[in-house]
Amino acid sequence: MANHHTALTPSGPRLPAFAQRLVRWQRAHGRHDLPWQVSDPYRVWLSEIMLQQTQVATVVPYFERFVAAFPTVADLAAASLDQVLAHWAGLGYYSRARNLHKAAQMVMACFAGQFPDSAAVLAELPGIGRSTAAAIAGFCFAERTPILDGNVKRVLARWAGVEGFPGEKAVEKQLWVWAEALLPESAADMPAYTQGLMDLGASLCSRSKPACAACPLRDDCRAHIEGRQAELPTRKPKRVVPERATCMLLIRHGDRILLEKRPPTGIWGGMWGLPEVADSAAALAWCESQGLRVKLGAAGPALLHVFTHFRLTIVPQAIEVLGEAGRVAEGAYQWYRLHDALEAAIPVPVRKLLLQQGSGLD
Repeated sequence: MANHHTALTPSGPRLPAFAQRLVRWQRAHGRHDLPWQVSDPYRVWLSEIMLQQTQVATVVPYFERFVAAFPTVADLAAASLDQVLAHWAGLGYYSRARNLHKAAQMVMACFAGQFPDSAAVLAELPGIGRSTAAAIAGFCFAERTPILDGNVKRVLARWAGVEGFPGEKAVEKQLWVWAEALLPESAADMPAYTQGLMDLGASLCSRSKPACAACPLRDDCRAHIEGRQAELPTRKPKRVVPERATCMLLIRHGDRILLEKRPPTGIWGGMWGLPEVADSAAALAWCESQGLRVKLGAAGPALLHVFTHFRLTIVPQAIEVLGEAGRVAEGAYQWYRLHDALEAAIPVPVRKLLLQQGSGLD
């Protein structure tokens, strides 16, 4: 095992060379054909929000459909939240879509439809943190300001030999200091430099089996020199993922199914879902409370849905309404034909359940 030295301090003659090598590499070997590699801050912003927690290959088709539906920030601001969520459905982390909609409305109301050209002001918009603001400012306005997303944390932690899990505040603070110190001297290099950091982290400097032989930074990368690529950055401490369970009610009335508008915040906030109770035994009581006379069908096979912070086991309970639909289609509830339900802003597991159970609804 190589000796573990303390991390270098962000100063010295190597620093300008870091940016120069990265910019040269990006221009020769980086990605140049992504649909959001344009000077339009609306598209750059949209891509940055979509790319949080989500891989490029997943994002591209969503991005293209989203831009086709909402070509400008004005179109997005004028759309309903339901329309926005319907185009986001399947990407997960739905607070991103709610913040996207709010931010678009703020750009229209407070900035006359023009995105602010500084990272400091951009970071005041909902859902835009320091790194996302810097990416928009660096790509579109050539502002010399650092980014620090997950891929960039890995590149800098390895190159500078920064110990500790990057999700911890003290470690992240240290990485921000490096990110600031390594910026190119010329603002004109900012778009290529910013893209280069992202590209390097997404390709050569991958989490497992990094391709160090092709890396432009290998000659003075601490992880490479000390053979510690597998150790840096320090992995997140293991923790037990909580398990939760719920029963989702597939309530049919003729050729329609009942959907419930979820509260505006929390998991799947603002989306349409199925009514939920603790278990199948509570299903009848819920129907009675809504004035529905029903016949319970069989509970379907359980569906496991994994979130970042917990695992959810969903038991679908089929229910047929006999006679009148009662007073249920008021307020948060609405009857949908299957086709319309599948077009609505529904979470992935609800879509799966509707498709599994939907043969009698179309």
